[in-house]
Amino acid sequence: MSELAELIAGWAKPGRVDWIGLRPARRAEIVTLGAAMISADGLDGDRSRAGKRAVTLIQQEHLAAIGSYLGQGPIAPEVLRRNLVVSGINLSALKGREVQVGEAILRFTVICAPCSRMEEALGKGGYSAVRGLGGWCAEVVRPGRVRAGDAVQPVD
Repeated sequence: MSELAELIAGWAKPGRVDWIGLRPARRAEIVTLGAAMISADGLDGDRSRAGKRAVTLIQQEHLAAIGSYLGQGPIAPEVLRRNLVVSGINLSALKGREVQVGEAILRFTVICAPCSRMEEALGKGGYSAVRGLGGWCAEVVRPGRVRAGDAVQPVD
């Protein structure tokens, strides 16, 4: 393995799951949970779609950044409608890798780009504030339970 490949594969410490949310239906209120089952199609009870967008994740650290671009404090996770909020590990550095999240293993596939609803939810400039900070979509490699406080770390 080259020195660059070793640097890219490295990570400092495990992250952790800070928040779990379900989207039961389009535009329905988010349901916040302490634990959830991740099946092959995504979180049980969520309106997720199987495949590369089964689970959505965002970094806790980005909620504050998005809020700062809008002149306010951190954005509440419910506003962005992601499934998991994670802190302490750079999710972007995990693209394409298998990552253990609680008992489940996910593979980060594509970024979660903001949708036009961000203007509605956050006000003028909301869409631009979320660009590049909206998190990641993941496919389920191995189903399992996830709980708030669980570790998040690469398995490869």
